[in-house]
Amino acid sequence: MHRYRASWLLPIIGPPLKDGWVDVDNGLIVSVGCADQKVPGSGKPLNHRDGLKQIDLGSVAVMPGLVNAHTHLELSALAGEVPAASAMPHWVEDLLARRIELKPDGDASIREAIKQLRQSGTVLVGDVSNTLASFKPLVESQLAAVVFREIIGFRSADAVKLVEQACRELMTLVTNNRVRTSLAAHAPYSVSSKVCEMIRSTVDRWPGAPRSIHLAESVEEVDFLQTGSGPWKDLLIRLGAWDSEWTPPGCSPTDFLRGVGWLDNRAIVVHGVQLKSEDLCTLGEAGVTLVTCPRSNEWTGAGQSPVASFYEAGVRVAIGTDSLASTADLNLFTELAAVRRLAPDVAGRTILESATRQGARALGFGDDYGSIEPGKRADLIAVHLPDIVEDVEEYLLSGIQPQQVLWIRDQQ
Repeated sequence: MHRYRASWLLPIIGPPLKDGWVDVDNGLIVSVGCADQKVPGSGKPLNHRDGLKQIDLGSVAVMPGLVNAHTHLELSALAGEVPAASAMPHWVEDLLARRIELKPDGDASIREAIKQLRQSGTVLVGDVSNTLASFKPLVESQLAAVVFREIIGFRSADAVKLVEQACRELMTLVTNNRVRTSLAAHAPYSVSSKVCEMIRSTVDRWPGAPRSIHLAESVEEVDFLQTGSGPWKDLLIRLGAWDSEWTPPGCSPTDFLRGVGWLDNRAIVVHGVQLKSEDLCTLGEAGVTLVTCPRSNEWTGAGQSPVASFYEAGVRVAIGTDSLASTADLNLFTELAAVRRLAPDVAGRTILESATRQGARALGFGDDYGSIEPGKRADLIAVHLPDIVEDVEEYLLSGIQPQQVLWIRDQQ
């Protein structure tokens, strides 16, 4: 058993502990405390225990490994290849063209991206994939993950074939308790209602598995659901994917989710840039998790994410970076700084919870990661602190760089 001591320990489920410590045995957290705590009834310091190997980490903040709840690792080879756009349909069309032009690099870019995630303190990812190319590198890495096989298909007649094919692909994979799989729908403008309904009915038979969808990312998506026209229709036609029998539902993105039975606590919706206050309240009441990726939203032309409104509405908020095609790095601490900029009045601890506990719970790993509690995995990070830190939670939202991060189990 090891005891790791630090100037600050952030359990996430409570306030930071000054001069905190965490006891770890066989990779699991055994107990947590701080220098001022006493053994009940004895007056002796709670931090006294014989037979421990004590490791003083010094001036650091120990916290749970971060949860990047939305990535596209298979797009890592497109880093720096797709320029920023003023409107999201333009960015997507450019992405598709660049992806076709790009020479395959095997999985080298994916493995480099995974390395970047680990170095910046990430323990768990929700990775969305059309090819499942990220699965093997993730299994061979130190990360935990849910790999979502994403389905794109606008024609209702193709729904059964698409979902069955995706399930067959997942059945060929050898999963474990650390890297799991599920299904995702791409977005309401690229996936038919029937496909979404089939994904829901399929995933709901898998114990604890989440399902994911990009939702209300662009104004063009909102208009498409209302009128059935606009840039998304034009793109579907150019791609040969348009369904001439489709009629617009004339509803909001949240009402679209309601119609396909996705309004529950298994649903992960990503982006939500265009969601109205009433939509957010509906998601909050249903227990849906909303993953915000503000840097990506601004790059793709989707707009500025109304992060403060997400928290005000009581929605469960998690945080993701999206892909290297739309953001400069996969450092979730940089994303935290963007969230703080957009939500200056939200408590620092609440934002840190989004990057840890909320993401872990949404991905089905809440019993393992996301907080420092007895029984959970001791995949904890230590962030180097300057000599004087007035508010450690706020400091962790300031844009921590990978060179400031270490994994405490590497310090034995």
